[in-house]
Amino acid sequence: MSSETGDSSGIIHAGTDVRHVAVIMDGNNRWARSRELGGLSGHRAGAEAAKRLVFGCIDREIPWLTLFAFSSENWMRPSREVKGLLALFINVLKRREIRELHERNVRLRFIGNRGAFSERLQRYMREVERLTRGNTGTTVNVAADYGGRWDIAMACRAVAEDVAAGTLSPESVDVAQVQNRLSLADVPDPDLCIRTGGELRISNFLLWQMAYSELYFTPCYWPDFDDAELQRALDEFSRRQRRFGGHLPSMAEASGRQRLPSDRGGPDIA
Repeated sequence: MSSETGDSSGIIHAGTDVRHVAVIMDGNNRWARSRELGGLSGHRAGAEAAKRLVFGCIDREIPWLTLFAFSSENWMRPSREVKGLLALFINVLKRREIRELHERNVRLRFIGNRGAFSERLQRYMREVERLTRGNTGTTVNVAADYGGRWDIAMACRAVAEDVAAGTLSPESVDVAQVQNRLSLADVPDPDLCIRTGGELRISNFLLWQMAYSELYFTPCYWPDFDDAELQRALDEFSRRQRRFGGHLPSMAEASGRQRLPSDRGGPDIA
């Protein structure tokens, strides 16, 4: 796989060296309706698509994959659908695919507010994390009852608690202090965010972490997302030019180095 490269303008060319892919898996219900099937049929087909994606990332040696499996707003869906989703979640965690992922050196982690889930589901989450904790291949982060605003709020609460306890001075609070308390503090920010289903928004997903992610939107419903669709997204990423907020070539030339992401970045004007 090729690496990101820079030129004299300070622009970083994406290449194909994607370290972290984030995915908003949208379109399960519309996929099912288009086939005159029940909504849970769409979610079951979506679970198969998620498995295909994980294997695709393993085959391409992509180190990190984050899946938006259940948002904090999903609780507002009809109760029957929510119950079906959670039952499917449990079934997936019990299936042989988890053992297969473990055998392929995949590490599984869950991020989000687990407290609203049943103790049974929380137990399965802990067991899967414990089983795969020592694996060193692709890490799959499953965002469940997750919201980007919640993530930032929890990080700010942790900072406030440290300030109140006297272990952190107010003057020391900066971007790094907040970032170090986020759910994915130990993971590089996503290089690429893929959203299926035709919607053009990120829906409260990884709001902090996707400040400089490349966004890729496809009308493909999630259950139809296959390896060819993944490759199309990666090919599009390879054609992007990543400025990370910079827009004056002379700035990079004067510094003699590539500009990298920072908390001071602004919109790409060029």
